[in-house]
Amino acid sequence: MRSTTAAFLERHHATRVQPLADRLVATIRAENAGYAHVPAVADDDLRTSCVDNVARVLELLALELAAPVGEAAGEAAEAGGDDQDRYDAAEATGRRRAEQGLPLDDVLRSFRMGGRLIWDDLLDQAGDALDAREARELGTALWAVVDRTSAAVAAAYHHAEVSAVRVHEQRRTALWEDLLAGRGADPGFAAEAGRVLDIGTGPCVVVVADAATSGEAAASAEVNLRSAGHGSSWVRRAVGLVGVVETHGPVPVLAPALRVLTAGATGVSGVVPGLARVEEAFRQAVDAQRVAASRGLACLTYDDALPDALLLAAPAVAARLVEHWLGPVLDLPVEERRALVETLEAWVAVGGSTTATASALPCHRNTVLNRLRRVQQVSGGRVGAGVPAVELALALAAYRLGLRS
Repeated sequence: MRSTTAAFLERHHATRVQPLADRLVATIRAENAGYAHVPAVADDDLRTSCVDNVARVLELLALELAAPVGEAAGEAAEAGGDDQDRYDAAEATGRRRAEQGLPLDDVLRSFRMGGRLIWDDLLDQAGDALDAREARELGTALWAVVDRTSAAVAAAYHHAEVSAVRVHEQRRTALWEDLLAGRGADPGFAAEAGRVLDIGTGPCVVVVADAATSGEAAASAEVNLRSAGHGSSWVRRAVGLVGVVETHGPVPVLAPALRVLTAGATGVSGVVPGLARVEEAFRQAVDAQRVAASRGLACLTYDDALPDALLLAAPAVAARLVEHWLGPVLDLPVEERRALVETLEAWVAVGGSTTATASALPCHRNTVLNRLRRVQQVSGGRVGAGVPAVELALALAAYRLGLRS
């Protein structure tokens, strides 16, 4: 680069940054519609950004032209011992615009506008200072600088986006933990949780789905629920996929929207009046999910699982019931034990009818009678003929739930 060209670029940098920044602000406001729809980008903010970036681009342009052939401005600065971040203005703009919610395409469009304005201004101001060859070199160098500056903007923008998502997810996780631990009783906390999780603070249920439920299924359930007028929010926990769902009526109306949660069993709590009682609803949903899994059901509401829920609430008593009513049967060899328990479950379900039991299994009625006599024999007559005891039904339910001691 000739000394006259270097002197021109130095004068241009000293005198043209402010006028160029003013023109760039006006051009962005007039021609870049994205900025008109993001009021967070105030005039002072936009002008500061334009001044800083125009100045940086002109500095980088001088370095680019002064660098040895084949060496970029960043390499020249490093070789010269200059450790200043030459893209700090671009990175700061990328971070701020991401935080303000301006689309990246609009941000990059502004940098292209700036490059065009700088190029036009250089040509206007150069006069005879540049010959044709240097003008071409200047243009090539300028657009190389604009490209690298735009790349720095995009990288900073994406980094800010990722950081914001991470912070948001950490906030959501913390809110979920506190909500399920009972902090919803605080009205201020409940309002904040509802705002961040995008759910109302009125009547709701808690849903617990199997841990194997896919993210796509969860997203489909959320879409289905919202289309039916039920806002929801979901999180993964050790027990499985947990959701809080707004409801305006009885729980069964939610069933069609939850059918997409096809992995394993799903439990649904009873309706609670608001986020203040989500902790209670969460325990109900966990119990309902566990009962559903024990019965081989796809979905079960807490109100349809109350006898089993009583057993889960008193596991020591439930274990004693199993031992008292089924202990000797459960000590038999596996195949015999399985056949006898299956027969007892069917017999209890039909109210003690051996004919209906035989039809349900299915097998011959004499087979049912032989199995019941075998149960009487090994249990010391505890299980008799006639109507099955309520305690036997509870013992079988507790055994399905894995509550044997």
